[in-house]
Amino acid sequence: MALSDRSRESLLPSFLYTSSAARSFATGATRFPSPVSPVSPAPGAVGGGAPISIQAPREKIEMYSPAFYAACTAGGIASCGLTHMAVTPLDLVKCNMQIDPAKYKSITSGFGVLLKEQGPRGFFRGWVPTLLGYSAQGACKFGFYEFFKKYYSDIAGPEYAQKYKTLIYLAGSASAEVIADVALCPFEAVKVRVQTQPGFARGLSDGLPKFVRSEGALGLYKGIVPLWGRQIPYTMMKFASFETIVEMIYKHAVPVPKSECSKSFQLGISFAGGYIAGVFCAIVSHPADNLVSFLNNAKGATVGDAVKKLGLWGLFTRGLPLRIVMIGTLTGAQWGIYDAFKVMVGLPTTGGVTPAPGAAEKALQASA
Repeated sequence: MALSDRSRESLLPSFLYTSSAARSFATGATRFPSPVSPVSPAPGAVGGGAPISIQAPREKIEMYSPAFYAACTAGGIASCGLTHMAVTPLDLVKCNMQIDPAKYKSITSGFGVLLKEQGPRGFFRGWVPTLLGYSAQGACKFGFYEFFKKYYSDIAGPEYAQKYKTLIYLAGSASAEVIADVALCPFEAVKVRVQTQPGFARGLSDGLPKFVRSEGALGLYKGIVPLWGRQIPYTMMKFASFETIVEMIYKHAVPVPKSECSKSFQLGISFAGGYIAGVFCAIVSHPADNLVSFLNNAKGATVGDAVKKLGLWGLFTRGLPLRIVMIGTLTGAQWGIYDAFKVMVGLPTTGGVTPAPGAAEKALQASA
């Protein structure tokens, strides 16, 4: 049953995705730049005769429908699972540097030690729990982020949702990550044990049963609190800074509206914004990352043991340069893949310049 224009408009909070950008994707407008505006002027315009038309985008998938959230979930699986698996060698060296700094003194020497002791195949030790764990995490992270972002926006209402949009990004991403880490934690526990204890297991199929026999099923979640401590600040920074950075790029660095940029150009912005956001993510979440590696490597270890052995300085800095490179690249690639998937199914890329407060209401009155 077809929806009326008014009811379709109510499904799309305008401060999150501009309508003109969505129409650009739906109609295949990929020019950059273009002198022709996709919105036709009309009398009674807001702001000096140029009206703001809040029309519902005619996408292949309707915004905030079950199909929309399913698409975001699938995009999250692709973006997180594949990228984390691709950087398994870096993650392997980083984990070993955190656990045994005397042996793995630097990035280059760490790769040398792994190559000498385990051969080229050793660089991808633990890739299966990495792929499955971060695919599950990505599904929850991106899918629930879109859900909570819409949910909190509806609670706040149009005016406050626009005014406090950064708080909505932070709250939505934190809520999503709490759920995502419950899915990730068992895989992360097995991954760290396989990567830092050669001979423990070959991978997930034999490592998971062995881990459960050794520490019980609840042992798979002994690192959940440090994992939350690492991932929740990371994800809050990842989403809020990305949305802010992308908005600033379109507002100050791109000479034309987002709707007039090509799809490939917009995806380039997504990657650039994601990489910059990833650097901030790595810094704020690194102490907890050291704790997660330490606790999952040593049976019966506590947070106090980790702080005592690593020291506060080591907790904040050990393995940090490598993690900045890894997380920056990882986050940029994740946003690029996620937005590429959204474009593929007919959805707009994430982020962009938000309209002035009250513009949506005035536009609705003008078009009524």
